[in-house]
Amino acid sequence: MRPALFSYAGFGDYSAMLKMRSLLFNILFYANLIILMILGLPTLLVGRHGVFALARVWGRSSLWLLDKICGLRVEFRGLENIPQGGYIIAAKHQSILETFALLLHAPDFAYVLKRELTYIPIFGWYLSGAEQIAIDRSAGRSAVSIVSERAGEVLRAGRQIFIFPEGTRRPPGAPPQYKFGVAKLYEDTGAPCLPVALNTGLFWGRRGFSRRPGVAIIEYLPAIAPGLARDAFIEKLQSAIEAGCERLNADALAGNPALAMAPAAVQG
Repeated sequence: MRPALFSYAGFGDYSAMLKMRSLLFNILFYANLIILMILGLPTLLVGRHGVFALARVWGRSSLWLLDKICGLRVEFRGLENIPQGGYIIAAKHQSILETFALLLHAPDFAYVLKRELTYIPIFGWYLSGAEQIAIDRSAGRSAVSIVSERAGEVLRAGRQIFIFPEGTRRPPGAPPQYKFGVAKLYEDTGAPCLPVALNTGLFWGRRGFSRRPGVAIIEYLPAIAPGLARDAFIEKLQSAIEAGCERLNADALAGNPALAMAPAAVQG
């Protein structure tokens, strides 16, 4: 683990130091986001590629803050598995961390996200300017059909679609809850699907305040080629992602005494 701006004097000081570093990071993380959104408003005139460039500045600067303040580094694995052109990125969702880290390796992406996010002042403008896919989740199956139609347009343009197959953040080790939508998207669009396993939730919980030190892993697994039946696809996707996450979680817990000291981190 590389040293951060602060270091632990010993395990007896772990809790106080963790809180101090996490507080400082959280303040700077949101301040950085607000400043970039204000200064970056002219990028909305350029179109989605201008917004993407700004989003990657946010992603890289946020990862830098995590490393230097919290001692949390993100390592990307399996980059050789990333296809060219249009494909579906189906990622495990444990933390806010992957929402900005994943975009660093997608050249022209669209997230499938809830429509309410586009109503947020300024932030929502960026989502619209980046041509993301906003859905009304209360619309049920009709929303899934709309997603497939819009996703097909995005994929035919050689862009990438981000989707979290479980629909929301899940703590590490929780039983999987994969939804119907990802299988329909795969079947309707005929696009390859890139599974992504990760263990980010061990370090940045889905509801917790703390940002724990260590090395979080985001791993791109071998892509699933188009053409599988819906049930076969969802079985293969879930098996690949869950096995990958289980392996990454076990490696992190075995090699990081800070996580071993705080078993609550496993539940987010």
